[in-house]
Amino acid sequence: MDGYLHLVEKARQRDAGAFAALYTQIYQDLYKFALYTLKNSHDAEDVVSDTVTDAFASIHKLRNADAFRSWMFKILSNKCRMKLKEYVHKTVELPDDLSSDDLGSVAEHVEVRKAFARLEAEERLIISLHLFGGYKSREIAAALHMNENTVRSKESRALKKMSLILGEKEVPKNG
Repeated sequence: MDGYLHLVEKARQRDAGAFAALYTQIYQDLYKFALYTLKNSHDAEDVVSDTVTDAFASIHKLRNADAFRSWMFKILSNKCRMKLKEYVHKTVELPDDLSSDDLGSVAEHVEVRKAFARLEAEERLIISLHLFGGYKSREIAAALHMNENTVRSKESRALKKMSLILGEKEVPKNG
């Protein structure tokens, strides 16, 4: 058994040191994902902290040691989704000097977030990892234990769903 899988097995037995070692290996990726998704460093730190706390509390339930990384990202994705829902329902006082152009971009931003929130968790995770996290299809496929073509298909379908939700004619192309 390689070192990574050994650490996961020890963490599953509630070894805090092993869990901490695993966490240090993926912290930056977790934080980047949360930051790109939420666009707020404090909220990103909070959801990553909540993710780690919840993951450590339930690590003994992880069935497949190989799935640790994707399991962590699924927990984080759910935490980000809940935080995004809070954003949609949060009211913010707008400044008096806000131009009509600014109002249009705020409205578009809110609509895009709403459309994103309506996607399934796996679709949001794939889009976030690619668009916000900068991961390539093969990297996402490895993290989520999927075929590269499956990842690309799911991302394409998710973007088309968002496009339909937003009432657009074309889906924007992103690398």
